[in-house]
Amino acid sequence: MKSGFLRLVLAALCAAAPLAAQEHAPAPQAPAADSAALHAATAGDEAGAQKTAGAESTAKKDIITPHITDGNALELPSLNPDHGFATHFALPTGWPKFHIGSFEVDTSPTKLTVMLWISAAILIFLMVSAARAHQRRAAQGLPPKGLAGAMEAMILYMRNEVILPNVGHHGEAFVPYLLSIFFFILTANLLGLVPYMGTATGNIAVTATLALVTFLVIEIAGMRALGKGYLGTIIYWPHDMPLYMRIPISLIISPVELMSKFIKPTALAIRLFANMTAGHIVVLALIGLVFTFQSYLIAPAPLAMAVAIMLLELMVAFLQAFIFTLLSSVFIGLVRESHH
Repeated sequence: MKSGFLRLVLAALCAAAPLAAQEHAPAPQAPAADSAALHAATAGDEAGAQKTAGAESTAKKDIITPHITDGNALELPSLNPDHGFATHFALPTGWPKFHIGSFEVDTSPTKLTVMLWISAAILIFLMVSAARAHQRRAAQGLPPKGLAGAMEAMILYMRNEVILPNVGHHGEAFVPYLLSIFFFILTANLLGLVPYMGTATGNIAVTATLALVTFLVIEIAGMRALGKGYLGTIIYWPHDMPLYMRIPISLIISPVELMSKFIKPTALAIRLFANMTAGHIVVLALIGLVFTFQSYLIAPAPLAMAVAIMLLELMVAFLQAFIFTLLSSVFIGLVRESHH
């Protein structure tokens, strides 16, 4: 029995030996003609692979996301058509970093940070120039004209028709902040429509910061106007109900009141961010159709629609700055008058 099993194993090894030798043996040399044909086929496959890779890289090139997201480089004009008439200027990245808990904060400037600086510089220059021109005209006993006249008209409209009626009595103290918010958002929105620039208000971090500052202004205004009565904006206590009804109603409504304090600035941030981002995505998507179809017959249609959306974006830039200021004024007025 044992000798039969050994003979079976030996026969299996002998049968497998040629297969193992064939597997590890060097490949036979092909004839010259076959080798040339194989080389040509390999070269053709490599060229086809390179062509396919190039087509995939071209197809996967994203022209939308870099325009609406932040980055560590600025896009500047260039005369090189191979790079889309644009060149990239790298921003410094070696600025200090600090930690807030486990979250690392890098103070190095980004593209949208530079856009905020540019917006602030433009706004300061325009306001100072308009104020000086207004002073010169007033010293001569003449009404303002040009830039000073346009700025005065916008400021008076926002102050008299939007801010003061909604903030309420003694609301003059809030006019400088709300006017600053209006003109800063408007400048940042319009700057995003300029080629090679970026829309800072199309970033949720920027709009969230603006909403956070407005939230602090709203709550501090309520504390100053209401004093101890400010707690009534958090804890709902219906005085005109019996006690057995006050407690359950208070337990139900108080969390809603507390949440509403955070929902209001969240709505401000998301509304501005979504509207400014959506418009740019639509414009870039329409322009992308030109490169997708690569046809002179189809190109005029998406270009015409992109121009129409850009004109609409010009109106949206003013509208969103106006809405942010209007709602901020309404929220400040609501918390100041909540004791009535």
